[in-house]
Amino acid sequence: MTPLKLAVVSAGIGRPSSTRLLADRLAGATRQQLADTGRPVEVKVVELRDLATDIAGSLVTGFPGGELREAVETVTGADGLIAVTPVFSASYSGLFKSFFDILDNGSLAGKPVLVAATGGTARHSLALEHALRPLFSYLRALVVPTAVFAASEDWGGTGDPLTDSLPARIARAAGELAGLLGRLPPASGPGPDLAEGVVPFEQQLAALRRN
Repeated sequence: MTPLKLAVVSAGIGRPSSTRLLADRLAGATRQQLADTGRPVEVKVVELRDLATDIAGSLVTGFPGGELREAVETVTGADGLIAVTPVFSASYSGLFKSFFDILDNGSLAGKPVLVAATGGTARHSLALEHALRPLFSYLRALVVPTAVFAASEDWGGTGDPLTDSLPARIARAAGELAGLLGRLPPASGPGPDLAEGVVPFEQQLAALRRN
């Protein structure tokens, strides 16, 4: 069976990065849940930190080049997307937003997306709902119900299910994304021509007149 394609966008700026760590855990959980149902998946990670200069240049020139073009193709050609950003000033990072500003309008339409974020305190978790979810809704992506936020205190938990909820949230969000991806055929090229089967307006109007 041809593997499904899962793109992972990480906007972490540090090395090591908690943003990348969260992205990897979400990707691993999604891959495992798909594997449990017999669906292989190919994961490709896009590290925006390495593309920062190219992203800035593309915003000025309007032409993504080299590695940035390859990253854009990875995201737009995938069956599903995991997008993770650090939270700065109560919203997604400028690097994260700039990358998605480069994508063509409609390139994420109908694509299952899992959104996640990291921050120093849980007070920033609302950024998922007032910033990330509206962004991908505007891009007409299909955002899974569970968004995952990891604050500093979420890492290195004790395993207590009452206080250490990050693993459970990762599993739930990954399950929702895997559920959507499991219903899809692998992305193998352009979708169907939506113009096929569309009745021209003149014919619709003529039919109304006859009735």
